[in-house]
Amino acid sequence: MTRTDQRAGEPETLSGPGRWLALAVLVLAVLLIAVDATVLGLATPFLSEDLKPSSTQLLWIGDVYSFVIAGLLVSMGSLGDRIGRKKLLLIGSVAFGAVSVLNAYATSAELMILARALLGVAGATLMPSTLALIRNIFHDPKERSLAVGIWGAAASAGAAVGPVVGGILLENFWWGSVFLINLPVMAVLVLVGIRLLPESRDPNPGPWDLISVALSLIGMVSVVYAVKEAAAYGLRWDSAAAAAVGLTALGWFSRRQLTLDSPLLDMRLFHHRGFSGAVLADLLTILGLSGLVFFLGQFLQLVQVRSPLEAGLVELPAAVGAVGAGLLAGLIARRGSVRGAVSGGLAAIAIALAACTAITASTGAVALGVALFVGGAGAGLAFTVTADVILSTVPREQAGAASAVSETAYELGAALGIALLGSIVTGVYRGFTAPPGVPADAAAAAHESLGGAVESAKDLPREQGEAMLAAAQDAFTDGLTTAAAVGAAVLFATAAAAWFLLRGQKLAEGLEPP
Repeated sequence: MTRTDQRAGEPETLSGPGRWLALAVLVLAVLLIAVDATVLGLATPFLSEDLKPSSTQLLWIGDVYSFVIAGLLVSMGSLGDRIGRKKLLLIGSVAFGAVSVLNAYATSAELMILARALLGVAGATLMPSTLALIRNIFHDPKERSLAVGIWGAAASAGAAVGPVVGGILLENFWWGSVFLINLPVMAVLVLVGIRLLPESRDPNPGPWDLISVALSLIGMVSVVYAVKEAAAYGLRWDSAAAAAVGLTALGWFSRRQLTLDSPLLDMRLFHHRGFSGAVLADLLTILGLSGLVFFLGQFLQLVQVRSPLEAGLVELPAAVGAVGAGLLAGLIARRGSVRGAVSGGLAAIAIALAACTAITASTGAVALGVALFVGGAGAGLAFTVTADVILSTVPREQAGAASAVSETAYELGAALGIALLGSIVTGVYRGFTAPPGVPADAAAAAHESLGGAVESAKDLPREQGEAMLAAAQDAFTDGLTTAAAVGAAVLFATAAAAWFLLRGQKLAEGLEPP
């Protein structure tokens, strides 16, 4: 590995194989974050049995990580532009490993929610740093497309491999092990990253505006909270107040960025139709998938009564599809068109979700695997091309902030997906009727969550317990298929919108100066 001479104020650059070794380190970080985001789905039944969260607390455990990341990504991306993306990545890696221990040894639902929120703070430092470093390491657009494809494939593969890793761990250890696996990976990342990663930053960054940081966090968290509560319980005064606070904060944030000499986010980027279209596609791609995937792990274990490892293996074809499509995304977009690649990917996810509307307790692993493969391929194609579009439309100095917008869309989509589609599952599930004679406390526990129904059924007479569990499983399956139908409709509409918004958009071709 060799480095070119660095003049004052300019980023370090890598030549030869050094940039691909640096990419390997960045991929390791992305892989770990993606695994951590999805491994929780399989651990949920075990966590529910141990910590006994309510259904609302269970949703918070699932989505608070994404809420906090979404609220801080723009701020952290901008901070990386200022202090150095390598420095922020390494600091965040150490923090991510430390907070993982707190997650593993949480003793209550409240502590688990807090630990997941803190993990989100650490995670917010990692994702924009990785993509911004790729933007600054690879100056050849075709090489950068391949690098982004590898990065996107790692993110998609991690999301799909997470259940397999979780299944292996959960069959041999307790649920906290799914968090402790982060420690050795983060140790390798820090030790190798110190040596291999080049530093890069904006040479004229300006101050980091703390008021904008606060407005971004308050606005994003409040809006997402309002959507979540309204979807679960209808429009109430608390969700309306949160929505008002959030929208006011985001409006103030946007106006403030236009008046600052060194804004956290250059709002003029959204005037670019390709940039806006790519961000929208990112958000709705993940929204359509994430809520379904979060509850699919519970369906496979608690309805189809599969082991955690079996459930993870059933979901593995999504990784195969995502990796293959992600690696070919740049080639597909250049030989065809950007809008064709993105719209086609979104349509593939919609088809996969539509297929999931027909699942039942007896649906076989092959049918589920085919649907997940198609959905994974669509996500890998759409997400990789949109990330490349977003990076290509901004100068290198703003790579951190632009990457953060892409990642904010991803994380916000994940949070909203779990909140909205998850609330549909929960709403339908709670409507099931317990068999006659079931004690009120057992029925109440069963209506809280499917895990609660499994536990309650164990304490009832055999026939009564089996009848209640069957009713709960049928209601959960109905909720899952309803959520899949909503997700499919959203993704088909997004595919049509992307076809128009990305009209004429092309990936960069010429070699950039270092």
